[in-house]
Amino acid sequence: MTAAEISRIAGVTRATVSNWRRRHEDFPAPSAGTETSPLYDLSAVQTWLRGRGHTSAASPAEELRTALRLRGPGSGVAARLFPLAAAASRHTPEELADLAALPDDQLIARAAKSADELSATVPEAERVRFGPDEADAVRALLGCLREAGPQAAVDVLAERELDEEAASGVYQTPEELALLMARLLPPDSTRVLDPACGSGTLLAAAARQGARELFGQDSLPVQGRRTAVRLLLAAPEAETAIRVGDSLRDDAFPDVTVDSVLCNPPFADRDWGHDELAYDPRWAYGLPPRFESELAWVQHALAHLEPGGHAVMLLPPALAFRSSGRRVRAELIRGGALRAVVSLPARAAYPLHIGLQIWVLQRPELGGTDRTTVLFVDGESEQRDGAPGTASAASVDWRELTDRVLGQWAAFTSAPDTYADEPGVARAVPFVDLLDDVVDVTPARHVRATAADIDPTAMARRVDDLHEQLAGEVAGLAASAASGGWRPAGVSARQWRTATVSDLARGGAVTVLRAATPGARGSKGSSTPALEQPVLAARDIAAGSPPSGTAADIHADAAQTVAAGDVLVRAVAGGGDAAAMTRVADDRDAGALLGQHIHLLRPDPARLDPWFLAGFLGAEDNIASASTGSTQVHVTPGRLRVPLLPVEEQRRYGEAFRRVHELRAAVRRTADLAADTAATLTTGLTAGVLLPPDVPDGTKPTDRPDSGSA
Repeated sequence: MTAAEISRIAGVTRATVSNWRRRHEDFPAPSAGTETSPLYDLSAVQTWLRGRGHTSAASPAEELRTALRLRGPGSGVAARLFPLAAAASRHTPEELADLAALPDDQLIARAAKSADELSATVPEAERVRFGPDEADAVRALLGCLREAGPQAAVDVLAERELDEEAASGVYQTPEELALLMARLLPPDSTRVLDPACGSGTLLAAAARQGARELFGQDSLPVQGRRTAVRLLLAAPEAETAIRVGDSLRDDAFPDVTVDSVLCNPPFADRDWGHDELAYDPRWAYGLPPRFESELAWVQHALAHLEPGGHAVMLLPPALAFRSSGRRVRAELIRGGALRAVVSLPARAAYPLHIGLQIWVLQRPELGGTDRTTVLFVDGESEQRDGAPGTASAASVDWRELTDRVLGQWAAFTSAPDTYADEPGVARAVPFVDLLDDVVDVTPARHVRATAADIDPTAMARRVDDLHEQLAGEVAGLAASAASGGWRPAGVSARQWRTATVSDLARGGAVTVLRAATPGARGSKGSSTPALEQPVLAARDIAAGSPPSGTAADIHADAAQTVAAGDVLVRAVAGGGDAAAMTRVADDRDAGALLGQHIHLLRPDPARLDPWFLAGFLGAEDNIASASTGSTQVHVTPGRLRVPLLPVEEQRRYGEAFRRVHELRAAVRRTADLAADTAATLTTGLTAGVLLPPDVPDGTKPTDRPDSGSA
């Protein structure tokens, strides 16, 4: 490992590492590299740091990443650790600590024996053996399992393998979206297939909804291993069959039919097998065009369904209107296979800049009920209230989106002939209206409200209410922005001693807690916990909103509960200038469960003021110095630094940071309300239900003297 990596795991600067090398004769000597770029043995460095009381400032996941990276590309250690992760997850934290403390030779032997017990259930996992030089990687895995949970460890292993395979376009389906898709299936779905299973999120969601036979296939061996281990952790009682291979060209389950299919297939795959599969019997609705691979996946899913079975698929929006897919779309509608199309807001899933769609399909039954309509639900409109570029616009309110989609789907399926449209939200459209020369099944095209759906009087009342609210917010913003008491520190900036959060934690001034992750110990994986507490999500911190998370990735027996005065730090930086990185929990947060990707710091109020702590931790330069990564910037809380000031002076700074927080909140509320007011006025004017203020009631624009001038 490099000196920079030593500084990261120790939570110190590179200059401090250089000082250690010069001043301490027992500091480990370089084991490789060059004189100008020396490399050090990880185990020796960790032993030296522990001997001086320097516990690692890196998270367990980061330590595992470092251990895997030091093995070099092509070592295959990450692949061999998958079955060990599943086997070791059955041990208690104390047992994992005892295993990690074994000498290298005993640790390697025990690890190989444990992993070998499950290697048969993990695709392409050969008989597992570890070399003597891989003990550090095994210990890092055990530490990650003990501190962060099995699923976090599995994700790090998969991340490493995907890096080695240079896999592109591999995106994990978000937990909330996976649960929404699984809940669109009939409640009696017990046999579920995902032919592009990826990380296994969709199959795990199906298991939480009651599925007990799970089939999955993926073209990447790492994804097959990842899914197999995930299901062993999340659904140990389910029967699973996970295979590796190309589902379209080499279907691993050619004779299997299931109750339901869940799938987030690859997008825009031009090499899906158009020529060699031209006469495949799966194309009951027409040969998919060469550039419409998604329609091949749709028909592959339908071919695996029992008559009456459902498929729920995540697809790109262009599939709904591209001219090349018009004929297949038309046949899906004529045959009654397309039941519903739901549009999602941007940022609901990768790629984040595109609003994806959920297609709900059903294999027709012989003698079944004739279907005459397709349901369209516009989930995008639910997320359009935030001003562009703000944190509120960037976040997705999963609870509200889920309630909207499931409510409309339940109403439609229970009585499709008498379903009542909701203008601007959902509409059941007759087949005959869809089968035109375009066959565009984009939801926004079919559900938008018309002038006939809007009550002019109600619209005018809403505008008046919005103006009144906006005036009040502007007055409040002006009061918050009023300058008072801010003074220069002097001729130059103040200088102060600082300590890292790791140092403060060792001294007992603060306790650092982590959120429970899916697959953490204690989870049975049988169902989504029915929690009464709200869940605080990372997006809530960024947007300054109340807890809005769901229970999809929270386990009732392992979740952390937020208390008033806790300091919350987002684990992943970004979101724009308006997105806050820290938050002091108040009464509305107290009792909420801690969501993923949040670090919880619980300060001793006699030694640390929470507002003081949150203010300095959230400083831009502090976050930057404690972050790693380029595409996704992860914050290591132990490396964040805090000035060492008396408590009374901390409270003065804390009160100032609280005022800054109130100013930011007032700006956000005013901006959101202004955007809502402007959008409502624009809708009213363009729909013809509102008149401009300078046009007298009852006067048409054409009656004005200058109406003919240009």
